[in-house]
Amino acid sequence: MSEQESLRCSSARNRGGVQRVEGKLRASVEKGDYYEAHQMYRTLFFRYMSQAKHAEARELMHNGALLFFSYNQQNSAADLSMLVLEVLEKSETKVEDEILESLAKLFSRMDQNSPERVAFVSRALKWSTGGPGKLGHPKLHQLLAVTLWKEQNYSESRYHFLHSTDGEGCAQMLVEYSTSRGFRSEVDMFVAQAVLQFLCLKNKNGASVVFSTYTEKHPSIEKGPPFVQPLLNFIWFLLLAVDGKPAEQPDGLGRGGRHGRGGAGGQQPHRAGLSPRTNEQTHAHAHTTRTTTPPASFTSTHKDWAMAPLRVLR
Repeated sequence: MSEQESLRCSSARNRGGVQRVEGKLRASVEKGDYYEAHQMYRTLFFRYMSQAKHAEARELMHNGALLFFSYNQQNSAADLSMLVLEVLEKSETKVEDEILESLAKLFSRMDQNSPERVAFVSRALKWSTGGPGKLGHPKLHQLLAVTLWKEQNYSESRYHFLHSTDGEGCAQMLVEYSTSRGFRSEVDMFVAQAVLQFLCLKNKNGASVVFSTYTEKHPSIEKGPPFVQPLLNFIWFLLLAVDGKPAEQPDGLGRGGRHGRGGAGGQQPHRAGLSPRTNEQTHAHAHTTRTTTPPASFTSTHKDWAMAPLRVLR
């Protein structure tokens, strides 16, 4: 028998042993012997760990936690969930999507207000830093964000979306957050905050996806650019500046357009609450501007200073 066949047979025997043990433990839980079953799970955990049977220990604890969750035994289920993380830490298991999904499943079954849930998330993210992301694996953040979104815990969901790569999902969550919890006058603030946070995390692609998806999907935002809300126009120009792209003048911003210089009827627009300038005031202002132009050296320095924030974002 080859070495590969020997390993396959050994794995099959171990799997069969785990299934038999799980059958006995399930019977105890179904009879209502929760404490006895919980202690048996812990005993088997330490036995498997001492024998370096890490995969079997993790599978047994994961299935046991789900079993206790199904009977609303939150404390026992949370304890076994933490043992799952202990296996991953001590065995130095590599980060894989399947494992991340199993952890997110345990998280979704925990009581939303339990302190064990907070500890579980913190520890799971710390373990997942073995992959990309110093603050936790982006995939795990995305799975947690979706779970919190379903629970309508929008603020926590936004945090995890910011550390994921799912900009589209983040935007859709923000649309729901804005329409259900915000005022109509705040539609621009929800996306502006998210875009600026993405940029601070040096995630330009995420910021662009969030902005384009949010402005497209939100029912209270007219098709743009340009947008009715000045803040949205600012964010749009900011993203163009960060990408180093020239901004084309959209329809409606030219001379005589709805936002044009001439405005309706070709009249010069003026600030609300202020009267238009008279011809004498206009000539006086032009004369003052011509006579107070700063020297070239000052202008160059000023431009360098003004472009500094954009160089940082790039």
